Amino acid sequence: MADMSDDWRSFLRRWSEEWADAQDPETPEGIHAPDEEPRRTRWLGFPPASEERIKALEERLGLRLPPSYRTFLAVSDGWRHAGDFVRLLAGSDRIRPHEDAAGLSAYFPGELDDDPTREETLLAGMWQRALQLDVESDAVYVLLDPGDVDDTGEWAVYTWASWRASPPERFPSFRAFMEAMHREFHQMRTDRSAREGREFVNATTRSLDASVEAARLDALAGRYEQASAALAEAIAYGRPRATGLRDQIRRLLGEPCAVSFHGLSDDPRYAPEVLPVLATEHIRNHWDDSTFLPSAPETVRPTAEESLRRLRDGTFRYTPAGPFAAAVEEAREQARWGDTDAAWHTLRTSLPEWRPLGPDHIAPVGLCADPVLGPLLTPERGRELLATPRAGQQGSAPAPAADQDPPGLAWLADTDRGSILTSYRFLLVEGVEPAQLPARIGADGIPGLREPMTLWDARNDHGLSTSGDEAVAVVGRAGPGWSFTLEPGPGGFDEKRFVSPAVAASRGARAVTVWSEPFEGDRFGHFLLSVTQNGEETYGFTVRSGTIGRRGPIPAALDPGRLFLPANPSPSGWASGAPWRPSPSSSVSVCRGLPSPGVACTASAPCRGTVPRRRASVPRPCASCGIGPEPRPRWNSPSPGDLSGFAEKASKGWSRLILEDAGRARAGLTGEWRK
Repeated sequence: MADMSDDWRSFLRRWSEEWADAQDPETPEGIHAPDEEPRRTRWLGFPPASEERIKALEERLGLRLPPSYRTFLAVSDGWRHAGDFVRLLAGSDRIRPHEDAAGLSAYFPGELDDDPTREETLLAGMWQRALQLDVESDAVYVLLDPGDVDDTGEWAVYTWASWRASPPERFPSFRAFMEAMHREFHQMRTDRSAREGREFVNATTRSLDASVEAARLDALAGRYEQASAALAEAIAYGRPRATGLRDQIRRLLGEPCAVSFHGLSDDPRYAPEVLPVLATEHIRNHWDDSTFLPSAPETVRPTAEESLRRLRDGTFRYTPAGPFAAAVEEAREQARWGDTDAAWHTLRTSLPEWRPLGPDHIAPVGLCADPVLGPLLTPERGRELLATPRAGQQGSAPAPAADQDPPGLAWLADTDRGSILTSYRFLLVEGVEPAQLPARIGADGIPGLREPMTLWDARNDHGLSTSGDEAVAVVGRAGPGWSFTLEPGPGGFDEKRFVSPAVAASRGARAVTVWSEPFEGDRFGHFLLSVTQNGEETYGFTVRSGTIGRRGPIPAALDPGRLFLPANPSPSGWASGAPWRPSPSSSVSVCRGLPSPGVACTASAPCRGTVPRRRASVPRPCASCGIGPEPRPRWNSPSPGDLSGFAEKASKGWSRLILEDAGRARAGLTGEWRK
């Protein structure tokens, strides 16, 4: 008991002296009469309660008090200024049963259901049985609950204020409550002193500021978890630098909500780094621009407006200073063509070369706002970034985060990535750069590739039509020597008017085309695979309307009769026109070869929920209107047995290719090609 009393006495004495030192010495006497004595004596407490007085209180209540509150009374029989909103806590003579005086049990937790949680049950009874400790406050209840007891005999404390518009806050003990009120005092006093232009400095603030600086160095050395814990404690005490530092860690861990970069967003040194990140969230939430940093100082207002403008028109690019900038440019070029894993490897390798803009900058958080590189930053990669020593600090390199692109083409069957792949057309061409694909598969007058944008933005861009004979397609690189283009979720059209793009795309090259439409409702699904070289189809097949159409020498591994079965297993199943379904033998396939563009093509990209892509508006004119000896490349074939679509990926050398149709009719294909 003596040790606990000494601990209370030391804590309360320190708090009292900090409070006294924080008072304005210019305040005339009599203005705050109740505070004159604690200012003079430098003590917020009262004389201690005797053991006899404490026992008399326990007899009156019929309860033995919890250890921390009982010891507190033996040090100080009551307390002034518990935080900023409780002016006086009761001593032994003024503590009283609360007895649900305000009728709050009807609201917190309200009517219980048939299976309430322990917390709900405790809260429901707390209002009636609790002891009320607040005597003078700003509409704040402080309630000590004898029914909510832990293993050490401590009673929980609940506080509730009508102006907070939130449920009661629970503290596990009276000591925990008082420590929280000490932190609240520091928070409010720090803010008030800053507004008044006065310093609030004492042993506690000096110790916390030293821990903030140590946390900054820990963060740069890759010890971000240790740094985050120290910064969280400093934030609870209102230390100025802590929030801006910890927000950088939180944002890279995938916590965009409630990140404000306090102290950085209004500093011209850091505004170019953090304001685009805040603007990204502002735009994503469709908030009015007048609400974006309305109180920002004039020194950063132009940066804020420029960030919004460039993010809206798609021209924003993260441009860090120093040697890390070259890696960012290289990674952006890799990511914009679909090689997202290689882009992350480039950034990861160069992270030790990153340099901060100032002493409160601990990570390249501006990457999150880049429309091409931001989606690379999954929470796993964010942890890897934060765990990598940088800015000249020493430490152990973390284990690399797993690559995001699945091997080969299995990603086409991953409907969890987003509904855009329930149907698709995919074309993979060897020996052709991505920028050359539109000219090969489109018609005359194609405007060329747009800047990277999300699928949602592309389909809502008035300059990119998706109606009639036009398609919005993803264009990118699928490994050394290969390019791809993908149209996810294509709209319907009259297939008899169109021809495959693969013939023109494979002039002097090799191409693989896949068109997958799942069976849905009364619409028959279909699946097409076509391999072409030098403008001629080598082999292919089409499964549709209960029939299989074969063309050329199809490898045994790709025999559609093995990979697809009729939904009706009877011998007449195919002839009856029943919808097809994948064979069980096709569900396990191996996929190796070229890097996959899966992450670059899906709409559920990490970090932002969308992925930037290279896109082209690709017209699909009517074959009867084509000019020249060769039919213009189209998406569809002129006959049901020769349907085509956007194509798939092949591989150099001996390799395996997997294709799994997404949706209800899921099919797997495995095959081998030799260059």
